[in-house]
Amino acid sequence: MKKEFYSNGKLLITGEYLVLDGAKAFALPTKFGQNLIVEEKSKPEIHWKSYDSDGSIWFEDTFTFENITINDNTEKKSSIRNTLICILHEAFKLNQEFIDGSIGYSISTTLTFPRNWGLGTSSTLINNIAQWLEIDAFILLKNSFGGSGYDIACAQNNYPILYHLVNEKPIIEKINFNPTFSDNLYFVYLDEKQNSKESILSYYNNKNRELTESIIKNNSITQKVLHSTTLSEFALALEEHEAELSLILEIQTIKESRFPDFEGVIKSLGAWGGDFVLAISKENPKEYFIKKGFKTIIPYKDMIL
Repeated sequence: MKKEFYSNGKLLITGEYLVLDGAKAFALPTKFGQNLIVEEKSKPEIHWKSYDSDGSIWFEDTFTFENITINDNTEKKSSIRNTLICILHEAFKLNQEFIDGSIGYSISTTLTFPRNWGLGTSSTLINNIAQWLEIDAFILLKNSFGGSGYDIACAQNNYPILYHLVNEKPIIEKINFNPTFSDNLYFVYLDEKQNSKESILSYYNNKNRELTESIIKNNSITQKVLHSTTLSEFALALEEHEAELSLILEIQTIKESRFPDFEGVIKSLGAWGGDFVLAISKENPKEYFIKKGFKTIIPYKDMIL
């Protein structure tokens, strides 16, 4: 029997880092994502093959069921293998039936975006595995990879969301966001992949003040973003968001550090310093970013569901 699953990628527009402490985050699912195909085989093992968006295989390996049940990462030193075994081990703890049976599996995953883009290679995988095994993807994320879970919410929903945690439980609100100025919004890939786990750890290590007021301010700014009716209102709100988080993280905004001459607003998305940024500009900024060495510039309508 063949089963197929799909999950959306994600972009976090507001609430980065602070969402971990209960702030409301505005996030958008993308037109890009990842699928997972599961086929049964007679041998009690899992043969895994992962394809990048260009059709190339970026990971392939075989795990015995024992590797998964005891979380055995000793056979090989591949960090990808170790991470995958960890996720499957936590999935096994939530649903042991898929390994207690006598069948094995041939599993393939395929990204519809280049793996280095940072649109949710891990979150889409975790959500797909959770769909396959009929387990809670938020619990699987928490037990394996960590994070706020907004990316899992994007993986599961085909519309803009407002996301926050209450007593570590995810609250997901469907919102209407269809800006008339979407033609002035562009996503630019910085070609510097950020490690989500390391970024979260750095945030916790560097928090140097009480965040209650910052969370209140974040939520207020997020509402400004969602209710902006003009490009200038939207840009000013996100510029304010950047300035506030810059104070908390004690680092320069991405515009200050890399694009000080840009005529518009640039907003970091997710972990600061890498992956995509949102460029807000009255004119098409493609030529500007290409001259700076950045060739991947995607209009809003081509990125967002």
